[in-house]
Amino acid sequence: MVSCSAPGKIYLFGEHAVVYGETAIACAIDLRTRVRVELNDSIIIQSQIGRTSIDFEKHPYITSVIEKMRENTQIKGIFLEIDSEIPVGSGLGSSAAVTIASIGALNEMFGCGLSLEEIAKLGHEIELDVQGVASPTDTYVSTFGGVVTIPERRELKIPDCGIVIGDTGIFSSTKELVANVRKLYESYPELIKPLLASIGKISRIGEPLVLAGDYPAIGRLMNVNQGLLDALGVNIIELSSLIYSSRRAGAFGSKISGAGGGGCMFALTPPDRYKQVSEAISKAGGKVTITKPTKQGLTLH
Repeated sequence: MVSCSAPGKIYLFGEHAVVYGETAIACAIDLRTRVRVELNDSIIIQSQIGRTSIDFEKHPYITSVIEKMRENTQIKGIFLEIDSEIPVGSGLGSSAAVTIASIGALNEMFGCGLSLEEIAKLGHEIELDVQGVASPTDTYVSTFGGVVTIPERRELKIPDCGIVIGDTGIFSSTKELVANVRKLYESYPELIKPLLASIGKISRIGEPLVLAGDYPAIGRLMNVNQGLLDALGVNIIELSSLIYSSRRAGAFGSKISGAGGGGCMFALTPPDRYKQVSEAISKAGGKVTITKPTKQGLTLH
């Protein structure tokens, strides 16, 4: 039996713009997906969704992982069990985490010898196959952990403060939201192109602030980034309510995480404001999780 886990992620800055080649800064968080694999007579996938065999409808990422790994090794029968702390469709990188943890577990179980770079690359290919469009950010951060710039992949300092997550409980489709932004871009390129460039510029301005640990300034830039995401049409009123409630309660800054349209927001929060920020998000209708950044990427248990 082999067990591996991989973390979720947040974007401090740069989601959506990163799809167009702009810089983003992503941060692994201490919410993890664990995958346990053991040999079996047939292929069985067990998760919170249910129990299936190869199934591209219910378990598209796991199924794609198994099919891809079959190109490297012979997989006749396995029992693969998923246990995740990351809400699905929340913008916290749940699909990347389960993909990377599954590749890691199968890589170890069958001695495929894939490096971390190869695991991240394969994970991105699988997300592309399933979603149709995907940035390599989620799978890279889930594999390596820490805080990194994308696409440059410079490692930055881990923030020494808390992350309070507010979940709207509304499922959002990354594929649909990215497609909507693409339509907007194609309809009004003279407006949307500089807007995306501004989001990329926020990441570049933010990089030395992350290195310096200037959390008030990072928070202000997160708020500016959120305003530009509003202009892209990826926000919803439920997310806005959680975002503004957390700011009023003393967060350094807050914004959506991931594609938007539902799912989660997060607030970068000083330790002495966890309680106030959490209560404010809860009163505004969000399910609260307190977590922190993590250096730990794909891990064999």
